[in-house]
Amino acid sequence: MNMPDPIKFANLPTKIEKLDRLSHKLGKDIYIKRDDHTGIEISGNKIRKLEFAAGEAISNGCDCLITCGGIQSNHARATAAVAAKLGMEAFLVLRDAEDAYVEGNYFLDRMLGANIKLITPEEYKHNRADIMEDIRVQLEDTGHKGYIIPEGASNGVGSLGYYKAMKEILEQEKQMGIKFDAIVVAVGSGGTYAGLYYGNKVNKNSATIYGFNITASREYFQETALKLLGEISKYTGKHISVAKDDIDIIDGYVGLGYALSQSKEIEFIHRLAKLEGLILDPVYTGKAMYGMVEEIKKGSFDKHSNILFIHTGGLFGWNRKQRELLSSL
Repeated sequence: MNMPDPIKFANLPTKIEKLDRLSHKLGKDIYIKRDDHTGIEISGNKIRKLEFAAGEAISNGCDCLITCGGIQSNHARATAAVAAKLGMEAFLVLRDAEDAYVEGNYFLDRMLGANIKLITPEEYKHNRADIMEDIRVQLEDTGHKGYIIPEGASNGVGSLGYYKAMKEILEQEKQMGIKFDAIVVAVGSGGTYAGLYYGNKVNKNSATIYGFNITASREYFQETALKLLGEISKYTGKHISVAKDDIDIIDGYVGLGYALSQSKEIEFIHRLAKLEGLILDPVYTGKAMYGMVEEIKKGSFDKHSNILFIHTGGLFGWNRKQRELLSSL
């Protein structure tokens, strides 16, 4: 194996809870894995990926972390926190918004001392990799060594975090005396899904891994997952054979687009909060859980009995527009 030693930041293992009232309403046993409890500054799913990415950066002698994301990126905030903990510099390339609120994750990025470069959505779409590389070269010219982490830490090394998480889930199944036949996660950049899928396959586990894309399309993330699975295998030394149609991405719940909310999504998050004392975020988990519940109602999950939903965090991502939308309901 060629796996880097992870640097332990997250509070692991994260607990699994049953959502009793939602289960009763839907006639399914629905559980949730609380990866929103991995920490505070470093909360959510991104930290599992950053444990491996930061480990590789340190082993390569890097003293700066460079990454990118939206203005309210959970991953960017977690990267800034990890860099501060390690005594490194963080450089964040963020997609600016028309009304970029100085709150939430963006506020925390600044609190954590990150160096921030705001770029236009068009620049982000076409040039973010080049912009990060330019930063790396500029750092090199001043005697520093930068390590570039892609959006969401969704590459081979980052995805190892959820390969490891799948092992954690399998151990928790033994402890709980239960077998999950479906595992559901939001898909925003692909690394969390790919890591879970790889871990499920390598461990010969029979669960189906479902992803609900909250941006792009089903076909895009099927291709992304295949690419990431190949990258993961280069670290583990274990290749798996997967066809595109084996990748279970359920489309149709992107709504208005990435980080844009509709009343029905916000209303669903509000109802679930009152029902279970559980708060989802409007960008990732809110859309994915909404999609899962709708698909259960349609019968798409009829063959499954025990469903595990991964809560990937994102509470800091609530912005003023979404709060105002909630207030108007």
